[in-house]
Amino acid sequence: MRASLHNFAKNLNVTDLRWMPEDGFSVGRLRIELLSGLTVALALVPEAVAFAFVAGVHPLVGLYAAFLVGLITALIGGRPGMISGATGALAVVMVALVAQHGVEYLFATVILMGAIQIFAGVMQWGKFIRLVPHPVMLGFVNGLAIVIFLAQMTQFKVPGTMVDTGHGMGGGEWLSGTPLYLMLALVGATMAIIWVMPRITKFIPAPLAGIGIVAAVVIFTGMDVPRVGDLASIEGGFPPLHNPFGEGIGLYGTALAPFTLETLYIILPYAVILAAIGLIESLLTLNLVGDMTNTRGGASQECIAQGVANTVTGFFGGMGGCAMIGQSMINVKSGGRTRVAGIAAAIFLLLFILVGAPLIEQIPLAALVGVMFMVVIGTFAWNSLTILRKVPLTDAFVILLVTVVTVYEDLAVAVVVGVIVSALAYAWNNARRIHAKTYLTPEGARVYQVQGPLFFGSSDGFAELFDVESDPSEVIVDFADSRVVDQSALQAIEAIAAKYEAAGKRLQLRHLTRDCHRLLTKAGHLMVDSDDDPDYELAVDYSVRTGILGGH
Repeated sequence: MRASLHNFAKNLNVTDLRWMPEDGFSVGRLRIELLSGLTVALALVPEAVAFAFVAGVHPLVGLYAAFLVGLITALIGGRPGMISGATGALAVVMVALVAQHGVEYLFATVILMGAIQIFAGVMQWGKFIRLVPHPVMLGFVNGLAIVIFLAQMTQFKVPGTMVDTGHGMGGGEWLSGTPLYLMLALVGATMAIIWVMPRITKFIPAPLAGIGIVAAVVIFTGMDVPRVGDLASIEGGFPPLHNPFGEGIGLYGTALAPFTLETLYIILPYAVILAAIGLIESLLTLNLVGDMTNTRGGASQECIAQGVANTVTGFFGGMGGCAMIGQSMINVKSGGRTRVAGIAAAIFLLLFILVGAPLIEQIPLAALVGVMFMVVIGTFAWNSLTILRKVPLTDAFVILLVTVVTVYEDLAVAVVVGVIVSALAYAWNNARRIHAKTYLTPEGARVYQVQGPLFFGSSDGFAELFDVESDPSEVIVDFADSRVVDQSALQAIEAIAAKYEAAGKRLQLRHLTRDCHRLLTKAGHLMVDSDDDPDYELAVDYSVRTGILGGH
């Protein structure tokens, strides 16, 4: 643990903590960052409230989470430009906990979830995100784009008609007739403004312009369309958004669950799942933002930031959160590149909760839906549709599989499934690569030049390379073009050695690499003579005696 802390501190990239770009401070850059933060904050309000409904908790629980998680991760997160807050991926897991045990157990779970994420960051486990293959990333992006799109469909339902389905708020009557046509027209108008605005001026972020213009038209014409304030009127008696300290909200009314072994037994499974989902979504979003902004690093730092944010949020009555790909895309495409934008988004959100709610409640949901639809269009990897016919069949299958599982299950399961399928495909392809070239030496010995990795998948193929009965009394196995990987490989070598020993023939191993030598020694199969070459500057032969690999 001490070594992990030392390595984390040593590898901490101070440039990732920058407040402004490396080219220096400018009023224009500050304006872009602040306006980008304002745009994100406007999009955070309905998302946080909607995800709170999904989780079956008070809307302020979602808003507190969006503010605290967003602020803390903006301050100390692994990559400037990312936006974090309450997310649907976590909400769908929380709903079962809240329904069975109550909201006080949710807060304790979020605290434990944060502690697990901090531990993962200190141990630098964030680096393992590099093991996620590119097809899995494409499937993740496509699946998340579809999830964001489907999440907007609830805004096309009549406010107040949604009910608790046992898995969050659902059901409800769809808009029809004039209300539906107005909704579609406003969504289309918002999308058109966002598309046209960058071609006219970049003084104001296009999403903010879309929201502002459509909201102004709706307010001044008095159109009867669903607005942000209608989200607080869904059945269940939730108070208005501008009530910052409602009854029964975390430490403001509901005590945390008692810290006992029984509580730990209840919350631990949920905390582990939530921590895994939160980190996977955050690290994948970190990579995606990195590709768009041409930045790298910060995975372990992001793990710690997410953990600290969730721990603090749990104590203050929030539902926890993680990185939000939709809002992160809004921020990046609006020009946000530094921590100023994320901090501004959190502060603007707090102002909306405390003093600006009456105005924010007048924003038509159609404008926010239009913004999210543009996010969907920009997030979906459209090029993946054309490359499906060009990439290997396994990669195409993984892209489709991860997309489908992301939509129908959740992100964590989808990524794990995608990585497992990719790993199995890789193992199978490498298992078929094992082969050997053979020739006879002037002394009459047969040499097997093994090519391809020797591991659990190729051990059977390795055994089939040898003809024990027909081989001469001296056999040499050359591993110059191979690699002994695992215990299955050792067992395969021992099995071949035993066959040659039983036939009264002598087997030699050549050109074992340094790590192969280390693996064989660690397994107790290799005894190195004192005159052995420790640096492997020369080829070394090893002979087999009664199944034990010895120096030669």
